[in-house]
Amino acid sequence: MSEALQALPFAGILLSFAILPGTMPRFWHRRIEWIIGTWIVLGFAGQALVLGLGGAVRALCEVTVAAFLPFITLLLALYALGGGIAFKGGPWGRPGGNLLLLLLGTLLASVMGTIGASLLLIHPLLAANANRPEKRHLVLAFIILVGNCGGALSPLGDPPLLVGFLRGVPFFWPTVHLVLPLIVLVVPVLLLCYGVDAYLFRREPRPPVERFSIRGGLNIGLLALLVLVMPVEGFWHPGNVNVFSLSMPGEQLAVMLFEIVCIVISEIFTPRAIRTQNRFAWGAMREINILFFGVFATIPPIFLLLKNAQLAPDPAVWFWVSGIASAVLDAAPTYLVFFEAAGGHAKELVSGAAALLTAIAAGSVFFGPITYLGNAPNLMIREIAARRGVRMPGFFEYAGVMVLIMTPIYVLISWLFF
Repeated sequence: MSEALQALPFAGILLSFAILPGTMPRFWHRRIEWIIGTWIVLGFAGQALVLGLGGAVRALCEVTVAAFLPFITLLLALYALGGGIAFKGGPWGRPGGNLLLLLLGTLLASVMGTIGASLLLIHPLLAANANRPEKRHLVLAFIILVGNCGGALSPLGDPPLLVGFLRGVPFFWPTVHLVLPLIVLVVPVLLLCYGVDAYLFRREPRPPVERFSIRGGLNIGLLALLVLVMPVEGFWHPGNVNVFSLSMPGEQLAVMLFEIVCIVISEIFTPRAIRTQNRFAWGAMREINILFFGVFATIPPIFLLLKNAQLAPDPAVWFWVSGIASAVLDAAPTYLVFFEAAGGHAKELVSGAAALLTAIAAGSVFFGPITYLGNAPNLMIREIAARRGVRMPGFFEYAGVMVLIMTPIYVLISWLFF
């Protein structure tokens, strides 16, 4: 069975997510398990033809244990903790305040991760602008800056950079090599968002100024602990642990257990009033869990195709190809594929000008906002915004807007640095 045919189930999941929520929303929301499950079964059948039934079962189990469970556990932990922190008042809700919040989120993303920063700040942004008739521009800028590109300066910020760190890339390497490309990206996005926000704000009634307050100290503490625990995977290696006859690094299992403990503590002790203020609901994660499991289950043939591709040794080519791949695939495994395709030796890739690794890292991180599937926070921000009454664009409309906004910036980054 050809690799192209094996890639069809993944393409089917992408098209289903792109088309059905907009054209058949009730059918999609009620039957998402069956829709995604059908593509997973087809992908499994294709794997069985190549690997045999036993090999296909083992491959699916390995993807679930080694890739999906660590990913979704972190997502759920950050969702629970972020939804247990409530802001009230402050300068947000006005163009200057919104600009300040976006800048703050961009900086926090490299410290506490794009997911953590997104879930911490999306609620106060939406709450402060709740009475404004148009706020989609704020959500789109938030996805670009806080949900994706702001995490470019450390392995804590974005999963692709954490993958590089775990493969031997120095901790502060992204800080040194990606700070200038990040500035080139952030400045025009902030200016564009501020311009649109100020134009719209002039025609709207002025919101009252409220005194700033923050609630949810327990979740803030747990979030800080989680940020400190996550890098443990790069330093502590106690050996592998067998999970359902599959091998998992002990440090990964320990971090997952800690994340589960954080979820339980947050659920038990977070006051209901905070959850209500943030309109928190676990149901919002249902479709995200199902969709990403389908992505993880059907994505291996795509990575095989990328790994076998022969790319020219031009950093600009690697920037664009890794970026475009990251826009429709999960960014972390995409980074790993290109990292290995470039030689897979961290000491060699970070030496000298390190242009090739910089191109791979920049492409994997900066192209994340192009589609809803480009990075995990994108879908979460979309779901939270939709629950608060924001009419978010569909898959193709969103991608079209992002391409228009980001392509000139990518061209400029490519020209200046690669």
